[in-house]
Amino acid sequence: MQDFLNDKVLPPVMDFVTSKPVSAIKDGMIATISLTLIGSIFLLLANFPYDPIKLFFIEIGLQSHMMQVYRASFNILAVVAAFSIAYQYAKHAGKDGLGAGILSIVVFFTLIPHTQVVSGVAEVSQEAINITVANVLPMSYTGSKGLIAALIVGVLVGMVYDFFLTKGYTIKMPEGVPPNIAHSFSALTPGAVVFTAAFLINAVFVNFFNTTFVDWVYVTIQTPLSGVTGSLGGVMILAFMVSMLWWLGVHGASLVGGITSSIATANMLANQAILDSGLALTAENGAAIMTTQMDALWRITGSGITFGVVVAMLLAKSKQFKTLGKLALPPALFNINEPILFGTPIVLNPFLFIPFIVVPVVAAAGSYLAIASGLVPYYGGITVPWTTPPIISGFITGGWRAALLQLVIILWSIVGYYPFIKKMDQDNVKLEEEAAAAHHAE
Repeated sequence: MQDFLNDKVLPPVMDFVTSKPVSAIKDGMIATISLTLIGSIFLLLANFPYDPIKLFFIEIGLQSHMMQVYRASFNILAVVAAFSIAYQYAKHAGKDGLGAGILSIVVFFTLIPHTQVVSGVAEVSQEAINITVANVLPMSYTGSKGLIAALIVGVLVGMVYDFFLTKGYTIKMPEGVPPNIAHSFSALTPGAVVFTAAFLINAVFVNFFNTTFVDWVYVTIQTPLSGVTGSLGGVMILAFMVSMLWWLGVHGASLVGGITSSIATANMLANQAILDSGLALTAENGAAIMTTQMDALWRITGSGITFGVVVAMLLAKSKQFKTLGKLALPPALFNINEPILFGTPIVLNPFLFIPFIVVPVVAAAGSYLAIASGLVPYYGGITVPWTTPPIISGFITGGWRAALLQLVIILWSIVGYYPFIKKMDQDNVKLEEEAAAAHHAE
């Protein structure tokens, strides 16, 4: 079985994982994490869950400024993604990433509308009117609505940039010219190509389809992807893939998260936009279940939700498991479980394959149903670092009901893993007794 995995399964998986587009998306989306975390702090302060403090911020005039910081960070995520993904693509290809990132931003701005419709009331007639304002960049497109389009633009610009520089189709400066100037001129040829392509694409979509490229991506790609990944089957498949890849020895959370993080982030931003508009965060108003916070539910205490393994080891009789359980407990509280994955081991361990798959898949399904049924509220825009301990992270991002959901998931992981770890512990005790007996016999 291991030979089959090593020869037939892992090579294509690793080829996909290490390909330049996947690596660029995975590493590029990481650049948005700091913005969402910092923006979340200001969003949490502006809507502090304790009314006296919230009203105090409003009275002294700080809430509006806090919300401005939140909007400034959340509503440029698509721009940051467009730059960072192209930058990382060029970097993985061994090229200067700065030029690719700058070109990607220009292409992205070319493909979004430069007008904004503003609603108002006429002074004389008091009728509702809509006014189109020109020469503006609507923040909805630079935020959640344009995130998947930015991903596509970043990859394509990175590919074109890499192709031209690899083939040598660039303007070469004489020796002695400073590298920063030489790099600027090397970007001229690919820049002219991607700018022209963006111009033609924008003209075609606007003149022939009465829309923009970003709107088309949002309707035909982003919305369906959000629906698929945000369905019950979708979240179960994602949870399955994270554990399956980890069981094969591939960092499943990094790979799956790198690909789906753009959808989860876009959904989170869309949910917060619903709240910002004054509407209730419900399915009827378009709220999405699959968000960054929901994605973390089937990975709390680490991929596979292995806190149950740690607890079972702390209750074990074998010295091996008792020692490993004590060593693994502190990192597990901060969602780090590599000691368990490789120390138990879980990776490529047929006996633990079933609970390692079933526990997170059931947790994902249960979380989905809890949110869909209203037992747990939909998540808004507040996020926390991935190392935030469970229960605490749930309370900050979704209140006491989200914290309770995390507690239920942790209890489920204990139930799911305990019989398997107990059986392995019994085998370990026998081996330790045999080893001790052999040592005394010597």
